[in-house]
This record gives sequence, structure tokens and C-alpha cells, in this order.
Amino acid sequence: MARIGTGRSRELGVRAMKVDGGPGVKAPLEAVGPASAAAERDGYDGVFVPETIHDPFVVLTLAAQATEHVELGTKVAIAFARSPMALAYTANDIQQLSGGRLVLGLGTQVRAHILRRFSMPWTRPAARMREYVLALQAIWAAWNDGTTLDFRGEFFTHNLMNPLFCPPPNPFGAPKVMLAGVGPLMIEAAGEVADRFACHSFTSPAYLRDVIRPALATGAARAGRDPGDIEVALTCYIATGNTPAEMEEASLQMRRQVAFYGSTPAYAGVLDHHGFGGMHPALHAASRRGEWAEMGEAITDEMLNTYCVVAPPDQVAGEILRRFGGLADRVSFYYLGQAPIDWKPIVAELQAG
Repeated sequence: MARIGTGRSRELGVRAMKVDGGPGVKAPLEAVGPASAAAERDGYDGVFVPETIHDPFVVLTLAAQATEHVELGTKVAIAFARSPMALAYTANDIQQLSGGRLVLGLGTQVRAHILRRFSMPWTRPAARMREYVLALQAIWAAWNDGTTLDFRGEFFTHNLMNPLFCPPPNPFGAPKVMLAGVGPLMIEAAGEVADRFACHSFTSPAYLRDVIRPALATGAARAGRDPGDIEVALTCYIATGNTPAEMEEASLQMRRQVAFYGSTPAYAGVLDHHGFGGMHPALHAASRRGEWAEMGEAITDEMLNTYCVVAPPDQVAGEILRRFGGLADRVSFYYLGQAPIDWKPIVAELQAG
């Protein structure tokens, strides 16, 4: 059985967090509106949707129509599957439809998906993403401020905007942009051009403190920005349950999740940071053989507790605050257990700090 956090600690610097929810990774479209409205009623600060089996912007449109005040965003939409101009129109429309509540969360996905699933170019992802955001900002400035669109970069060029295709100024301005990443170069790009950074769920407190925060500061300094102005959003692995059996089942699911990401070369640095890098070759080889269930058995209690909050429901909020308070500004929950959990008191405790 994995170690269970005490949930009582309030270390110096720990502060309240905003909490984000959402309709779920594979929620059917008809469930999006009710789930989003329920998240707003339950006190969540934001409703965020991934890009998996639906177009995330269709999902956000449904969420916008069912809510009134929560933030709405993608966490994340795949930037390189779309041109900056095409995405600028979509985001501008949802920003207006939602009354200015959009946070445009962008990620790169990995090389194989961009090349083989989306059939789009893949080159120097951090530099490309930085320029992508700058292109979006230039397009929105042309629409909202009347500036001449003349963006010429290494990867993207946008210098044609006829009146027929130019939207009127958005009454709510341009949406915020959030970038997701794992490696230092992408994190620095976020510090340079984004309003918010989204940590991958495969993130430990030490990686957030030692790698993410310094890289954000480096990127911010390059652009003459205050790194304190960049929000940090974290999706937190949670293994919880109302009984020991439910705790064990939830822990097993999280072991498999840690093994999955530990097998992926793009996330090997997160293992290296804690001295677990030697696990990556074996996990990667097992993934190539399709041994997904067996991979989870290789994840020790130490590894599980490094990357996952393992605690009963009444201690989850305290453990999140102990681990990430002062490091992350907002949090969402990544829970794969089967037990029904009442998240409302957890949300309230995190918001109170």
C-alpha cells in the first residue's frame, strides 16, 4: 500500500489555489452542458477540456452556453494541427460567445501524432510554438487595434487581411493564451509569450520547483516580463478512495499512468530528475510489446508518491497544498479510480488555503 499523506501540513508560503474542472476526457457531447453547469454550481473556477475524441472548440461552445462566469479553456488544443490564422478566428468567436472567458490552452503533442495523425509539419517545436503565439497576437491586434497585419517569421507568415475577412474589434479583447510543456525550452517559450503555463500531469513538486519555475523566469526575463505575472496551472494525479480497497484500486490505476508516461521518451527527463531514469528503457520496451498492465507493477511506492497525491478524500486538499502550495496557482484533478468521490469539500478547502 502506498504511503498516505497526513493532509495537515501548512508550510510557509502555502497559499490558496483556484480549482478547475471539466466534463471529462471522453464525455459525450450531450453531457458537456450539464457537466459544465454542475462544475460551476459546485464552485469550480474554470471548466477546461482536452483535445481527444471531440473538437475541443465544439465542446467549449456547448460549455459556454451552459455557464455564466467560470473560465473556459482548452487544456490543451493541438496548435500544430491548425494554422495560426484558422485558430485565431475560432478563438476570437468563442471569446465573444463566452463573454471574454476563454483561455486558449495550446500544446504541441508529440512528433508522431503531428506527422502521422494530423499530417502536419514538425520542426523545432519550442521555437515554432513561440512564433505561433506571436502570430496569434499579431492577428488579434490587427482585428482589435486596427494595426496592419504584417507578421513574417521563420515558420509562419501572415500579411494579408482584406476587409471582408477582418472581424470587428472583439468587445472582450483577445483571449489569454496558456502554453503546456515539459522540457525547459518549451517552458521558457511560455515565460516569454504566454499568460499562463500548464504543467503536464506527470509533474512532481521538485520538478515544478527546480525546472519549471526557473525556466519560466528565464523566458520572462528574455521578454522583460515579471515571471510573477505568469499563472501556473497544474493537473494533479490523485489516488484516493473511501476504503482501503478503493485506495488500492486507485493506486493501481495511477501506477499504470506513471508507467505509461515514464515509457515515453518525451517525459524521460521527469524520471531523470528524481533518479528514476534507469526505469525508462525497460518501460519503453514493455510499451512496445503492449504490456500496459504489467508496466504498472514496476512502479514502486516511492515512484507513485513522487508523482501522485495518495490520500483519503478528507486529506487530499491538505496534501495538494503541502506539496504544491506556493508553486502552482491553480489545480485540477486527474483521478482514475472507480469509487465515487465528493470533490466539493476538496475544492472549497483548496480555494480557502
